[in-house]
Amino acid sequence: MNDKDEKQLQDNATELQHGAEEQSSVTDATDNLTDEKEPELQKKLDELNDAHLRLRAEFDNYRKRTLKEKAELIRSGGESALAALLPIIDDLERAIQNIRKTDDIEAIKEGVELIYNKFGNYLAQQGVKPVEAIGQPFDAEMFEAIATVPAPSEEQKGKVIDCVQPGYTLYDKIIRHAKVVVGE
Repeated sequence: MNDKDEKQLQDNATELQHGAEEQSSVTDATDNLTDEKEPELQKKLDELNDAHLRLRAEFDNYRKRTLKEKAELIRSGGESALAALLPIIDDLERAIQNIRKTDDIEAIKEGVELIYNKFGNYLAQQGVKPVEAIGQPFDAEMFEAIATVPAPSEEQKGKVIDCVQPGYTLYDKIIRHAKVVVGE
């Protein structure tokens, strides 16, 4: 080996030794920082963990509370609707008592019609409406065909001729399909 190569090797060895010393000092400094900041980091971790646990507990309580409220609404939700029906039941009871006492058929008819109208108004207030059927084009979404008959005229083909049982909607949603007779 020549002097030049030997000098180069010594320079490289010196650089490696300085690099190792610098690395060691950086590692020592990092260890010192980590040792100094470890209690702070642990404290922060504990705070975040505690906040997370509290948030989970709050959410669990909220979920349980809303489930309980929903169950209560379902159980007592029909209370006001049923309470509003009680006067109609009272009217029907009075009508039955009067039917037994009187022979005036016209008065009985008028009383039953009043009760029927009162009940119809109640249903309308609740959003229940009868489905118009007779003369309408047959629509399987709204009507249930129970029979088909020959149409009396050409324009009544495919239309509802008769309604055997009325259908009802609740806020534009069909709750009972009308049973109809369709012309063919």
